[in-house]
Amino acid sequence: MENTLDFLHAMIGERPVEIAAFFLGLANIILLVRRSIWNYPFGIVMVSLYAWVFYGAKLYSDVILQIFFVVVQLYGWAHWLARRDESGLVIVTRIGRRAALACAVIAILGTLIWGWGMGAFTDASYPFWDASILWLSVIAQILLARRILENWLVWIGVDALAIGLYWTKGLYPTAALYTLFLVIAAIGYVQWRRAYAHGERIEE
Repeated sequence: MENTLDFLHAMIGERPVEIAAFFLGLANIILLVRRSIWNYPFGIVMVSLYAWVFYGAKLYSDVILQIFFVVVQLYGWAHWLARRDESGLVIVTRIGRRAALACAVIAILGTLIWGWGMGAFTDASYPFWDASILWLSVIAQILLARRILENWLVWIGVDALAIGLYWTKGLYPTAALYTLFLVIAAIGYVQWRRAYAHGERIEE
């Protein structure tokens, strides 16, 4: 019982901002799976709060990532509004081979260059690990804003990397959130693939 209480204290502690971001993030991804335009208000507030959390943890790549997320989510909100089916749900598309290859190259080079820079010029924790989350998240967020099915596969990779990093840094609520994200991202892929297969899409 004492160990359980210690764990709960470590999870919650004095972290109201992180806890708020946790629940906003959960609402955001559930709405994303449902292809609802209303995911964006939750997502924008969530990433704003996480910018503060990650700054305190010296995860500077993640701070920059949250700022990027705000910009891309605003773009995605506008993009989704114009590309919905009759029921108001966003229409799903697929990525091409060239675009997929370009994403892979960007992720590898971005991680190596950014990770080296963070390690050489800042006191960032786990710079390459953090950089890999940053660049894969950038790619996933852009694919998501463009309504591309494969965004969920990239998010699964991001979530797996993030769980380990945030747990290592003691950000237990965030690690727990990304565990849920991992499960929900898998569900999201199945749901979006089903929507695509059923013809709920348009060609770009």
